[in-house]
Amino acid sequence: MTDTRRAPQPSGRAQRLRPFAATPGRWETEQARALRAGLREDTCTAKCQPVLVYERTRWGWLAWTIPRDGSRPDLPHQIAVLTPTATTAQRLALRWLTRRPARRINLPWGISAAPRLTAVTAAFLSLVAGILAMAHNIPAAVVLLTTMLAPLLAEHLPTMLDAHTREHVRTVEGASACRYLQRLAALHSCLVQAAAGSDRYELRRSAEIGQQLLWDAADLLQTRDTRSALCELIARERLMLQLADQAAQILGHASPACAPRMLTTADTNADFSARP
Repeated sequence: MTDTRRAPQPSGRAQRLRPFAATPGRWETEQARALRAGLREDTCTAKCQPVLVYERTRWGWLAWTIPRDGSRPDLPHQIAVLTPTATTAQRLALRWLTRRPARRINLPWGISAAPRLTAVTAAFLSLVAGILAMAHNIPAAVVLLTTMLAPLLAEHLPTMLDAHTREHVRTVEGASACRYLQRLAALHSCLVQAAAGSDRYELRRSAEIGQQLLWDAADLLQTRDTRSALCELIARERLMLQLADQAAQILGHASPACAPRMLTTADTNADFSARP
């Protein structure tokens, strides 16, 4: 009986997405910016979040760390997939989620709170505006309410928007999960590129199915570990490989970067040997 938990025996190794492969020179720019700021992937302690360089795509984003030796990272720290039914507004929201982390101000006198710089700025501006408003006979109650609400909104509104926007995104972290999804995303990116450069319905449909497969895989990896979801993940990868092969046949050729290559059994066991 065939072991459904093993990938088909192929030739070659599976391709993986590299940082900013479609934008030459972009990684060097991002790397130089992080190095000027003194940022490394190992400078963050357990109490803070690592510094990430976000690469936005049509299907979501990849978040890369800056290796200490200045080389390109092989594995994303985080991969996010946008829902296949995303609206234009939800696609634009990716820029909001991948913005730079908010700058916070450490308060003196042993106060543990660290408000956002924007909140402190809003408090100062609202105070100045309040003084000017009272000089123009604006009721004090209105001025006081506005002065109090402005910094509160600046502090808490971004967090609320983040939570609402993330409802349409599935985010995966962990070496084992990211390694698998990175491979699947590489195949899907090829489908998206093929559909963008052609008016063939088959290619557009393949890209749509690929987005759904990527979303389903991200959902599995977000809610389950790679061991328990192994059969479902391999089934989705098989279908994605079939779509990539079909796209190559329609185009009449396959570029070296996007040529479908299945994993060997050893590759599959290595990718799913560790829990996320």
